[in-house]
Amino acid sequence: MEKESTVLERAQLWLSGSFDDATKEAVKKLIETNPAELTDSFYRDLEFGTGGLRGIMGVGTNRMNKYTVGMATQGLANYLIMMFPSLNPIKMAISYDSRNNSKYFAGIVAEVFSANGFKVFLFDDLRPTPELSFAIRELGCQSGVMVTASHNPKEYNGYKAYWDDGAQMIAPHDENVIKEVQKITSIDDVKWSGKKENIISIGAEIDRKYLSRVKALSLSPEAISRQKMLKIVYTPLHGCGRKLVPDILSDFGFENIHMVKEQAIADGNFPTVHSPNPEEHDALDMAIKLAEDLHADLVMATDPDADRVGIAVRNHKNTMILLNGNQTAALLFYYILNRWKELGKLRGNEFIVSTIVTTKLLSAIARSFGVEYFECLTGFKFIADVIRQNESKKNYIVGGEESYGYLIGNFVRDKDAVSACALIAEAAAWMADKGNSLFDLLVEIYQKYGFYKEGLISVIRKGKSGAEEIQQMMMNYRKTPPAIINNSRVIIIKDYLLLKETEVATGHEKPIKLPKSNVLQFILEDGSIISVRPSGTEPKIKFYFGVLEKLSDLSEFEKTEQRLDEKIAGIIASMKLK
Repeated sequence: MEKESTVLERAQLWLSGSFDDATKEAVKKLIETNPAELTDSFYRDLEFGTGGLRGIMGVGTNRMNKYTVGMATQGLANYLIMMFPSLNPIKMAISYDSRNNSKYFAGIVAEVFSANGFKVFLFDDLRPTPELSFAIRELGCQSGVMVTASHNPKEYNGYKAYWDDGAQMIAPHDENVIKEVQKITSIDDVKWSGKKENIISIGAEIDRKYLSRVKALSLSPEAISRQKMLKIVYTPLHGCGRKLVPDILSDFGFENIHMVKEQAIADGNFPTVHSPNPEEHDALDMAIKLAEDLHADLVMATDPDADRVGIAVRNHKNTMILLNGNQTAALLFYYILNRWKELGKLRGNEFIVSTIVTTKLLSAIARSFGVEYFECLTGFKFIADVIRQNESKKNYIVGGEESYGYLIGNFVRDKDAVSACALIAEAAAWMADKGNSLFDLLVEIYQKYGFYKEGLISVIRKGKSGAEEIQQMMMNYRKTPPAIINNSRVIIIKDYLLLKETEVATGHEKPIKLPKSNVLQFILEDGSIISVRPSGTEPKIKFYFGVLEKLSDLSEFEKTEQRLDEKIAGIIASMKLK
């Protein structure tokens, strides 16, 4: 009863405060007709996390709306004013994707920053996340905001906050911004009255500069010129990839690009897909159907803010198959390092970066080319941090993570599906020039380094009770970790929250030299790796599985893959996740 009273009191504040009439009417309706939704809308404040805001749109303190966006933005503005006291004006870049209300929220963010005396560069239309990152660096901004909820369902929106290097914020800035946002306790604390003279529209010129930098990443222009009619199907999944991906493919020299017309329309309702997430197989159904109709060689799909890309390639049975993020990373990394070596660009001080839950195949590839491999926590902001720490000493080549995000070159500091699409297509042309396919290249990689296979299960638990259940699951794994998984002993436990690695048999511990993160890893005697990580942006807990076997011959590919799939299924069953 006490909890319900608190929720009602919080809701009633929105009836008596300086909120607009439409908001008050919506709150009244929730109070009168939908107590469950009222509770979820008001039981807490929408968290401004280490990556920014993300939540379901609607009225309430726990929803994405004009007021929660404005309050978060004022807190961010206050922190930037503290950090750059001698700058006048402080400069800010803002972009947005195709989601419902993205343009509206971007306008609010621009108004609040301009009201605080900032010089605001606002894109004239939707643009991809990587271009926002590029614009921050290009325009000398101190921060930036990308209004997006990435690949979340249509009910969601949010925004990512960036620092002056074009990367999402990390400690101490992320935590300090959160503290400043928490100090904004009323909408009356927000400077709402924007100054139009402080808001500058940007667009085509930044497009040209960004695409020029991406074009300079090309490693095999001659192969493309010979394979320019390579048949490519691309879908932006109703997002802002439509704005630049076809342009960069054309700039690279490809002349046979086919867009999925129904999905080339920017639409925040994402009417042709259940979820606009290239990690989901269903999201690529229409593109694969078109590819089969056209006998295309390659399918690529980007998410709404065009920072992730999923692909499909033709296998040896001439059937389009979807690759997971680890497989695409392996293809991309191997192609790029191979070409750097062939072109004499490897000088001994190069490095690549990936995350603790991404395939260990990338590490093996790096070693074979004499390239240093860095491993960091999950999230591209940590990859960007490794780049920043090493940029004056070493030469960054490529980074990526299993969740379909990749970055080639250092002029952007977030995952970039625009450049990734261009280099994936180039890799396909390079292989076609040899009379082979990307699938052939994948098999070649497996034969050389081992057949690495990964799996992922996301357990979704919505609402307040769901968040509590996820927290309890992590506590249970720490208190009573499994001793045996799928008939194989757990020999090492890595706890990234306690920053310690424990050898189970001896109890010997050694430190993990990374920032703290709520992640657990179980390494089994048979070489399998299981990682457990609650999502920081969605109501889910993720379980990552990595298994490995040798692949001696192409004829053994299907049998080996089946055994690996069975091993992953055995782990899932053993952990009672299905």
